[in-house]
Amino acid sequence: MEGLRERKRAASRAQAVDAAMRLFAERGFDGVTVADICAAADIAPRTFFRYFPTKDDLLLEPSRVMADRVAGDIAAAPDGMDDDAVLRWALRRLGEYVVDEGDRLAGVLRVLAELSRERGASPVARLSDQERRLSEQLAARRGGEVDWRTRLLVGRAVAAFRVWLDDVRAGLGGDPLEHLDEVLAAR
Repeated sequence: MEGLRERKRAASRAQAVDAAMRLFAERGFDGVTVADICAAADIAPRTFFRYFPTKDDLLLEPSRVMADRVAGDIAAAPDGMDDDAVLRWALRRLGEYVVDEGDRLAGVLRVLAELSRERGASPVARLSDQERRLSEQLAARRGGEVDWRTRLLVGRAVAAFRVWLDDVRAGLGGDPLEHLDEVLAAR
């Protein structure tokens, strides 16, 4: 039963984010209320606030989902892979998700880019927290401590992924997954 309950919660969260991003794209962030989002997502305000303390917290959700996917793939990576290989493998899988969810994520990224231009700060600004979390996961896999090398490896890989994501949004690089492989392998 817990699996079903978690899937329903995840679906409600995703509905709220999708509805919010559609509305933000149409009316702008400040032109949308929580009530508007709830009506569009067909959820109650109480449900909304169970998942998101504020409307601004919706903006962090796409990054959280992608970070959770990478964290899950790091945890599931085959034994014997070094940190670099695990990270490239997990980010490649994230790239596949991004390509599969292309239209939906393109809209989300467009809204986030517009908001970062308007507000001067990106919701991805908390990226260093996610990088630290991934560094800790990699270190835990090998039974070691987080050191500067692990943090630098993660920082470079995440930066490479962001470069790739910008290229994909701009329609550059040809085949997106081949381009991702190329970007992640660059030194």
